[in-house]
Amino acid sequence: MPEGHTLHRLARLHQRRFAGEPVRVSSPQGRFTDAALIDGRVFRRASAWGKHLFHEYAADGDRGRPIVHVHLGLYGTFTEKPTPMPAPRGQVRMRIVGTDYGTDLRGPTACELIDEAQMAAILARLGPDPLRADADPAPAWTRISKSRKAIGALLMDQSVLAGVGNVYRAELLFRHGIDPYRAGRDIEEIEFRLAWADLVELMKVGVRRGRIIVIRPEDDHGAPPYGPRRPRTYVYRRAGEPCRLCDTPIRTAEMEGRNLFWCPCCQV
Repeated sequence: MPEGHTLHRLARLHQRRFAGEPVRVSSPQGRFTDAALIDGRVFRRASAWGKHLFHEYAADGDRGRPIVHVHLGLYGTFTEKPTPMPAPRGQVRMRIVGTDYGTDLRGPTACELIDEAQMAAILARLGPDPLRADADPAPAWTRISKSRKAIGALLMDQSVLAGVGNVYRAELLFRHGIDPYRAGRDIEEIEFRLAWADLVELMKVGVRRGRIIVIRPEDDHGAPPYGPRRPRTYVYRRAGEPCRLCDTPIRTAEMEGRNLFWCPCCQV
């Protein structure tokens, strides 16, 4: 599943491509039935919060701003081409065409037209997003510090922290020497503060580079990454391989339906 940096990259890209001009919006697949309601409207703003993307359009009189809410889920993707766009291929849920560029959305978990109140309700369910300038980590610390739940599970709970996925979870905990099974209430506040600050910087790099880069330069050598053109990781998808720092075999287990990776020596 795309992590938060991907959605923020998309928001920035769509803001550059479409903001301030009328766009054509359609649903070649036919499943986004409200596309006609925003077709031809001015695209006002694209924004992201965690793994949620929002496209805001010009207001319709007293009815407020129509907003398209997108959640990519596991399989959703946007693909961009310069105009004129070729005929749609495959299951295109939503097509947006501006003056110079167009984009096709395929396979999202959600693509729906909502209003401002519904957008506010979605945001109210989410924890702070490390990539937002208005992010306040205090509510996340309050939840974590009172919880008996494992920190590895808490970091994946979007109501605690928005935008963190499996890679950032595994790598952040390794970088700070925290056992993913340690209860949230056993995390020290200084550990949380340092990890939050680190996560903010790591995810900013992800937005700039378009890839999750988590390994420190001095450790970026040795065993190859887990996939072609992927940056090296410390633990993610390295089960059974020696830790880059201590040579202990990296362990894996399932935690709440997602694969977990950690070093049993470096993380306590």
